[in-house]
Amino acid sequence: MGSKIYVGGLPYSTADQELSDLFAQHGSVQSAKVITDKYTGQSRGFGFVEMGSDEEAKAAIGALNETELGGRTLTVNEAKPQAPRTGGFDGDNRGGGGGRGGGGDRW
Repeated sequence: MGSKIYVGGLPYSTADQELSDLFAQHGSVQSAKVITDKYTGQSRGFGFVEMGSDEEAKAAIGALNETELGGRTLTVNEAKPQAPRTGGFDGDNRGGGGGRGGGGDRW
């Protein structure tokens, strides 16, 4: 198990420091980050916490999963590795043929 923890169901008003303080009750917090929308800066309702050790992470998960914070029920579990992103512009895709250069059927 890794020491990185996923925390879902956060109230939208939760700040990084509040998240850190919540988990600090269960061990040493290396980092705490509430994920925000790229354009609006609004919380997306989840975040990640990195604890000092696997044992502290397990203790925090056991103590905080399905507890309530600000009227919302938290989902706290081990963070899964981020899946590779697909789609979008990859810098190499230049679109379909535009019918330029060379013969061939134009219509």
